[in-house]
Amino acid sequence: MNDMLRPATTAGITPQAFEGVSVSHRGQSLLQPLDLRLSGCRRTLVMGPNGAGKSLLLRLAHGLLAPSAGRVRWEGITPRQAMVFQRPVLLRRSALENLTYALAVTGTPRGERRERAREALTRFGLAALEKRPARVLSGGEQQRLALARAWLTRPEVLFLDEPTSALDPAAIRAVEEAVRDFHARGTRIVMTTHDLNQAKRLADEVVLLYGGRLIEHTPAERFFAAPRTPEGQAFLRGELVW
Repeated sequence: MNDMLRPATTAGITPQAFEGVSVSHRGQSLLQPLDLRLSGCRRTLVMGPNGAGKSLLLRLAHGLLAPSAGRVRWEGITPRQAMVFQRPVLLRRSALENLTYALAVTGTPRGERRERAREALTRFGLAALEKRPARVLSGGEQQRLALARAWLTRPEVLFLDEPTSALDPAAIRAVEEAVRDFHARGTRIVMTTHDLNQAKRLADEVVLLYGGRLIEHTPAERFFAAPRTPEGQAFLRGELVW
């Protein structure tokens, strides 16, 4: 099996714990103290209205932001991680060079980089665009390129911050299929979304935030059938707003 396609190890994905974690800025509480544990090879969909703290939670989890209080820790060896943002961060290079650069950074031998990068472009339906500047690609193409770059690093944990926001239905389907493929090969998914239907399609468990508070952390089937909190019930009715 090609090394790029070899499944990640699922049994040893390290749990991640949030312990009394909060975030404040200029005296304003953006995320109130919360305790949360993410474990196993699950697809965790983080939901809530705008301003609930979804993106903050992902940045804390990936280590891009330090909490104002409490701590975020891995309960063992820190796993390989990748993050894909709502607006992908891409280099001013071709699609192919964005991938070969990522491989260079991770120590892949020079002689293997182009072949592996081209395999990833093919996997994500971008082979015909390898010479195109990454920043002139469409929104959906850029998002698939960011996912292809993450795929090459074989992450054990993949953080996705509203990766289908403002994409057309075909691009949304492509991104969701990529998420399923990552998960199938043993990657834990932690993803924010405001789309209830998308969460129903993808989630193993739901984390619901509201006003910077953790409201629910519940198996997806249970959450969508019968949320245990008034806020969860209101969210499913479309009544929970900032």
